[in-house]
Order: sequence, then C-alpha cells, then structure tokens
Amino acid sequence: MSTTTATSPTIRRSISNTLKGSAGNLVEWYDVYVYSVFASYFEMQFFPADEKNSTVYVWAIFAVTFLMRPLGSWFFGRFADRHGRRLSLTVSVSMMAACSMLIALSPTAGSVGVWAVVVLVFARLLQGFATGGEYGTSATYMSETAIAGHRGFLSSFHYVTLVGGHVLAQLTLMVMVVTMPAEEIAAWGWRVAFAIGGVGALVVLWLRRTMDETLETSTLEAVRTGQSQRSGSMRELLLHQWRPLLLCFLVTAGGTVAFYTYSVTGPSIVKKAFTGDDVLSGTIINLVALTILMLLQPLGGWFSDRVGRKTLLVFFGVGGVLYTWFLLTALPAQNDPVLAFAILVVGFVILTGYTSINAVVKAELFPTHIRALGVGFGYALANSVFGGTAPLLYQAAGETGHVPQFIMYVTGVIAVSLVVYVFFLRNNGANWLDDERGMRERASSEPRPAPVGADR
Repeated sequence: MSTTTATSPTIRRSISNTLKGSAGNLVEWYDVYVYSVFASYFEMQFFPADEKNSTVYVWAIFAVTFLMRPLGSWFFGRFADRHGRRLSLTVSVSMMAACSMLIALSPTAGSVGVWAVVVLVFARLLQGFATGGEYGTSATYMSETAIAGHRGFLSSFHYVTLVGGHVLAQLTLMVMVVTMPAEEIAAWGWRVAFAIGGVGALVVLWLRRTMDETLETSTLEAVRTGQSQRSGSMRELLLHQWRPLLLCFLVTAGGTVAFYTYSVTGPSIVKKAFTGDDVLSGTIINLVALTILMLLQPLGGWFSDRVGRKTLLVFFGVGGVLYTWFLLTALPAQNDPVLAFAILVVGFVILTGYTSINAVVKAELFPTHIRALGVGFGYALANSVFGGTAPLLYQAAGETGHVPQFIMYVTGVIAVSLVVYVFFLRNNGANWLDDERGMRERASSEPRPAPVGADR
C-alpha cells in the first residue's frame, strides 16, 4: 500500500485546497452553532410555554447530539481512509445541510405536540453523526494537503472556519436583532437562520468537486480490490494504534472542555447579562470577540511552525488552569460592555494555544491508512464526554448553585491534558505527516510498538 499522498502540492495548490476544504467546514459548523445561538428564541416553539425546564432541555438536546459523534467519526473515518477524503467530506456536508433544512421546516409543539421535539432530536442526532465525520476527515485533509514547514499555519484554517461558523451564526442573529423585534425572531426568524445553512451547502458541493484527493490512487485501488485490509480498520486502530489513539483523546479532553466553556458558555453568559433593552450590546460583544478568536488561529498556527506545537499547548494548559475560575465568576457579574469584552477576549487568546494547532497535532500521530479514523474517533470520544456536555453542565450548575464545582471540573480536565502536553509531546522529532517512511522503518526496527510520533 502506498503511504504517500496523491499530490505533492505547491504552496499555491495547498492554499487552494485549504480554502475549498475550509468552505465545507464553515457551513457544517455554522449548522452546529446556529442551534446554540438561536436556542433562547426557538425553545418555546418546541416546548410548552409553561415548561420551566425548557432551557435545560434545549441544552440537553445540544449535548445528546455529541453521543453520535463517535459513531459518525467511525463511519466517515473508515470511509475516508478507504474511499478518499474528498468523497467523505462531500457526503457529510450534504447530510448536515439536509438536517438544517429539516429543522427550518419542522412543526412546532403547538401544532403536533411532543412530535416537534422528536423531529428536532432526530435532526440533531443526524447532525451529530455528520459532524463526527467532518472533524476527523477535514482535520486530516487540511493537514495532509498543507506543505511541510507551513502545516501549522495552513491547518489552522480548520479552526478559522470552525469558529467562523459561530461568527456567521452570531452575525445572522445580530442582523435580525437590528432589523426585527424579538417576537418575530422567535416566531420565524430562527427558521431562516437554519435554512441559510442548508442553502450554503450547495456552493460547498460545487467547490469540493475540484478538491485534490490526498490518498494515492494505488491506495484506493488496493482497498477496492481487497488487497488492503488495514485501511480504516477499527481492529487496526485498537490493536496497533491504541497508543496514539489514547494520546489523541487526552490531548483533546482539556481543549474541548475549554473550547465549549469559553466559546459557547462564555457568549451565552454575555447574552444573558445584556438582555432587555441592551440585547444588541451583548450580541456585538460576542460577534467581535468571536471574530478575534477566528483571526487569532492563523497567528497561532504560524507561531507553532517556528516554536513548536508543544509550546502553544503548554501555554493553553497553564492559561486554562489559571484563568477558568476568573472567567466564569467575573463574566456573569459584568454590566460594563468593555470589561465583558476584555474578559472574553483574554480567554480566547488562551484558547488559541489549543485550537489553532490541534488538528495538525493529532494528524501527526497516525499513519496515512488509519489517520482519518484515528483523528476523528479520538476527538469524538473526548468531545462527547467533555465538550458537548459542558454547556449543559454549566446550565444545570447555575440553576442548582454548583457553579464552583463546575469550574473545578473544567480546570481539572484541562490540568490532566496539561500533564500530557508537558510529558508526552515534543517540539521536534519525526512524525507521520512529514516522514511516514522513516516512521515505518523506525517501527519495524523496534521490538515494541511504534512510538506515537511527535508534534514539531
């Protein structure tokens, strides 16, 4: 089986593939975040007006969709490792868009009762399935198509568009807040927001047809003829690649709980703090702060190409351990827009140490034949356990007076990942993206299982 990619891209071609891959990522993550951004507006459309726990239920639906991510990462990761990254990405974005249109057209509790929630949960579960596939495959594709020496910078656009989806959702809300009353947003404006994601996929489908495939033709042919049995195999991943899989999980755990606490719960706190006549201030704070987070990603990726991935991850880990308590205690008490904005942005600077490089760090851990499955499955497991549950846990903690315990939980998970960053990663060394042949030779010469590789 060939172990090299199908292309040896120039910087121009690499940028072209990065932009095309990013476009689909943007649409998929817009579809993810439009739910959290508009949740307070549409929750009464799916639950009775006298339901006191409707907010908790809405965030529970947000959390439960993460249970589908490991399944989606397995399906699409295996598919990508056996049939190509491009086709896998095309299928996942199509599924995501179809579900957004289903939510946009879904009936309300007033017309069909409990079936409204059933439709919503069904659509969100399928979106969780598709998102599980999108992350691993897009992170793999954008890391593979980037050229050595610039992988950190180019692969950082994976999170530029991931955060960009959140920015686009916040921008959609701001336009609606400025142009229509809250009652109309709650009545039908949220449907337009979901429909935008469905329509955006049509453009992405056209762009992804012209993306380069990063798997060798010979590799795809070997899978088709049955000569390759290890590509995308869960048995291969669990028996022979369990060390990098475990490392991928632990690298992700602290990063994903911080990401959803800082970039989802944080803006939700701001939106709640600036309600009533000041709702526009909260929306603007979130929009500008998330835009800054988005623009920080290439800077973090570029910096990692020069000082190493480990340096940025340790910066994030230390910052997350020290700052989480202040973020979650000071932000809810703010009524000054400037201070609220500053608190949020400082958190986003710390978060960039993880988000800007996490895709390439994980891709460097796995050989080509198992990379999409390994990256996607390791991420999805940690994301389901620690990431997607964070907004729900915070909401429940706030209603029961246990926010300090939630803060200690988030800080503890980040601390565990910090230990991994310090003791199990290196700034320089061979890795599976830059020197797969060397890594295989090294593996074959050692009596014990091969090293998991290292970040640069």
